[in-house]
Amino acid sequence: MVEEVEGQVLEAEARFLSGENFYAQHFLGCHKLSSGEYVFRVWAPNAQQVWLVGDFNAWDDSLPMQRRNDSGIWEIVTAVAVTGQLYKFKVRQANGREIFKIDPFAVFFEKRPHDAAVVYDIPEKKWKDGLWMGRKKRSNQFKRPLNIYEVHASSWKHHDDGTPYSFADLTRELVPYVKEMGYTHIEFMPLMEHPLGMSWGYQLIGYFALSSYYGTPEEFQNFVEACHQNNIGVLVDWVPGHFCINDDTLPYYDGTPTFEYEDPDRAKNIRWGSINFDLGKPQVQSFLISSAMFWIEMYHLDGIRVDAVSNMLYRDYDEGPWTPNHEGGNRNFEGFYFLQKLNAVVKLAHPETIMVAEESSSETKVTGMIETGALGFDYKWNMGWMNDVLRFYEMDPIYRKDHFNLLTFSFMYMLNENYILPLSHDEVVHGKKSLMHKMWGDRYKQFSQLRNLFTYMITHPGKKLLFMGSEWGQFLEWKYDHGLEWVDLKDQLNKDMQHFTATLNQLYKNEKALWEQEDSWDTIEIIDADNTDDCVLSFIRKGKTKKDFLVIVLNLAPVERQNFAVGVPYPGTYTEVLNTEMKEFGGTWTKNNPDCVTENIPFKQFDHQIQTILPALGALIIRPQEVNTRKPAQKATTKKIKK
Repeated sequence: MVEEVEGQVLEAEARFLSGENFYAQHFLGCHKLSSGEYVFRVWAPNAQQVWLVGDFNAWDDSLPMQRRNDSGIWEIVTAVAVTGQLYKFKVRQANGREIFKIDPFAVFFEKRPHDAAVVYDIPEKKWKDGLWMGRKKRSNQFKRPLNIYEVHASSWKHHDDGTPYSFADLTRELVPYVKEMGYTHIEFMPLMEHPLGMSWGYQLIGYFALSSYYGTPEEFQNFVEACHQNNIGVLVDWVPGHFCINDDTLPYYDGTPTFEYEDPDRAKNIRWGSINFDLGKPQVQSFLISSAMFWIEMYHLDGIRVDAVSNMLYRDYDEGPWTPNHEGGNRNFEGFYFLQKLNAVVKLAHPETIMVAEESSSETKVTGMIETGALGFDYKWNMGWMNDVLRFYEMDPIYRKDHFNLLTFSFMYMLNENYILPLSHDEVVHGKKSLMHKMWGDRYKQFSQLRNLFTYMITHPGKKLLFMGSEWGQFLEWKYDHGLEWVDLKDQLNKDMQHFTATLNQLYKNEKALWEQEDSWDTIEIIDADNTDDCVLSFIRKGKTKKDFLVIVLNLAPVERQNFAVGVPYPGTYTEVLNTEMKEFGGTWTKNNPDCVTENIPFKQFDHQIQTILPALGALIIRPQEVNTRKPAQKATTKKIKK
């Protein structure tokens, strides 16, 4: 319940209209007053009239709303509404057309395919995740491991009758599963209300509402709390660039461009069949930034991934006609400055919140300080790395030596941004095949290469993201309306693959060399990126101390390499900590390589080398066991002085 003071209401109204109300959901929408009555408010500046309609008045015109001065906001206070009842706004638009519209600020909707809002009050929660929240504020996320398990909430697992898991179910099963697998975070595809499951949540209507298809707001709060109590962070995808085209939702709300651009070419999103937000309109900025803040604070989210940033940055990103900006270029300045404003607001209130951009171009600096001209995100998905790497691993090994740069090119630009290396949902649908199915060769070789690929991703500088089901090598593509193929785990190769992924994830968390200083060139030293004939890539990942480093060797050919030389920085003994071809992971090796003692034989820039056996299509991670990091003493010399 809230007690409203008119002065505060006027201030909230003014701030909303100026684009500076970042808690607009407290003002607009449906709210229960301390008197027991409900107040409903909606922004429809060019509407001729608006009515509140719902279960409480048989959906008739008996509850006309009043316009608040010239703000374009309509309101009504009524005692007839009861918690749990459905409602909408009936809008007589600027041209006289009458249509039922959703409440843009509703916090709960009826289950799709219906889309009426529910009179709903989310009760205040007494959170029990203080230890996690406090530790998060004190830590530096850039110098911590970040390994994300990407999930589509309603297709991770289904009940026997085919119904999807709710968040109450996911709390019982997904949380312990992710903990056991060794991931640090879960990222959900959009959870906001959307009318079509086929959109995967990327065509939204309710920017403040958890989709009722997934459960209740309280259930999701409890899920996040359980994650935090198990040291797992939670991120959610969010779509501020475009919205669902359904006529009874947000589009042309009052009969004129309201949430969308005035220019119809800019408003219409042809590629996705949706409508683009007018990101320069102050009221839209208040609406969207309030949505982001609501999800961060109401659900204790640890981060937000902003979808389709390129669509917000470039006027010519979509298909069809486009209008150049005032400078004659393709930059969408409204989108650029909105994203900077979004990140500035979020970071001011919650500096520890992870802000991620899905952005596929290289023209705009996405991560870094706004003051330097960047957008202010913490991380950017490295789409170039993903495309190059998957193309390489799909290739017949006979051709790989001629395309080795697909594996190594990312080392040239890896610090241009703060990157996340994504193997996401987009790569396992629409005929692209699953990750396992993409791999070259027969089934055994496919699993060998999937283990190799995951090792390469985990040891390559950058944070990590893997889509659900890939961790055990699901063969079939992902289906949004089916649960994952859990039956796969009856196959020993799939079960061994799952065990390998969990082992690799745990190694990543334990080894500081893989994340401690990956924002610096000091994090990596290339051993050999030129051995294209053997198709072997080797490099070192480094921690802050001299003895804290790992040697990574990747064999991308189906040929075992005997007595293979690898350059190392210090003399001593080295031990193998991971061999992807061990029997426990689905390979054929029953014993690890023995410890290696260095030989004083130069190898490229190194004075020492070790020799080991590289398994076909395998990867090795080798750690120094006992090495001498001191430089050898210089021999004394005597200079002859000429008289």
